[in-house]
Amino acid sequence: MHLVSLFNPKARKWVEGRKDLYKKLEQAIPADEKIIWVHCASLGEFEQGRPVIERLRTQGTGHKLLLTFFSPSGYEAQKDYKGANWVFYLPMDGPRNARRFLEIVHPSLVIFVKYEFWYYYLKKIKYRNIPLLLISALFRKDMSFFKWYGGLQRKILSRFDHLFVQNESSKELLHQIGLSHITSVSGDTRFDRVIEIAEKFEPLPLIEQFIGNKITVVAGSTWKEDEELLSRFKEDWPNDDKKWIIAPHEISQHHMTELKKLFPDSVLYSELTAAGPDKSVLLIDNVGMLSKLYRYATVAFIGGGFSKGGIHNVLEAAVYGKPVMFGPNYSKYYEASQLIETGAAISIDDRGEFDVNIDLIAYGIEINKEMSRKAKDYVYANKGATDKIVRFIQEKRLLTN
Repeated sequence: MHLVSLFNPKARKWVEGRKDLYKKLEQAIPADEKIIWVHCASLGEFEQGRPVIERLRTQGTGHKLLLTFFSPSGYEAQKDYKGANWVFYLPMDGPRNARRFLEIVHPSLVIFVKYEFWYYYLKKIKYRNIPLLLISALFRKDMSFFKWYGGLQRKILSRFDHLFVQNESSKELLHQIGLSHITSVSGDTRFDRVIEIAEKFEPLPLIEQFIGNKITVVAGSTWKEDEELLSRFKEDWPNDDKKWIIAPHEISQHHMTELKKLFPDSVLYSELTAAGPDKSVLLIDNVGMLSKLYRYATVAFIGGGFSKGGIHNVLEAAVYGKPVMFGPNYSKYYEASQLIETGAAISIDDRGEFDVNIDLIAYGIEINKEMSRKAKDYVYANKGATDKIVRFIQEKRLLTN
């Protein structure tokens, strides 16, 4: 990381954010404070942990919340998050680091979100008999835990006091390696989070003025491959009755300049005014609006499906009852597969499929209405994970022992 940081801005933030980290922790955290520590890899995991964090704050146990991140993309976006008392990077895993971190933080309860399996941290937490939970976890049979060589990984999992998984297939996989006694299906806390956002929705006047009464495609968390596909399609799709809102994953000045070249008929949101220019494409150059923007979509296109990283959060659009489209790389995302099965989403492999399906969904009133209903029904049918996790904490008296 130190070597890569010489050339990579994200790696540089990763390194710089950990400078004097123990000193900062010691200065911030009183030795006699009661603490719940929640750790997330990055921003996506934070959205899963957030409902639990905010529910625990209301429990009146007297505990304060420490939130840690591994990735700069999570830390930089949420370093001022008011739902936690402290937000820090997590020091790198290792016997000394884990011991020193726990001596400073001395948590009463530790919650890891989804995919974080740090060997020494989990080992030291277990040795100290601190309650340790994994929430919103999702397991697939191709993971190392379920391979012949996965003995160490299985031992890591056994250090958790309880594993809250998203679905029955994850529970069955854990049963096969002898961990069913500490496993339960809670569902995914992201459902609770997107429902909360949707039910607190407040209108965005500039967006409403931009789209008017036109068909609107909202493309969220797009990568270069998505943006090139959208650009090629837009050239052949008449624009007189349509508006495009594109919220790219990367909002650096350089990338926004490239997007303006790719979409000449565009305006940045930061330049938009009530009497703004008559453009067909709005480029979102900020972080935090996307979950609201989907409310205005006729069709939602979720980015990432044409890149190695995979698609982004499909639930943010589905909660508003919006038909969803995305690229072919979605197999690791359970909720995306479920939306396809329910008839609320469509995966496309190429430009040809994109052309056919977007026309069908945008102009087919009955098809659009049916997909919308199925999308919203699916999200609301899967709420409640947060309640199950918090109820477990209460029933096991994990914050009062």
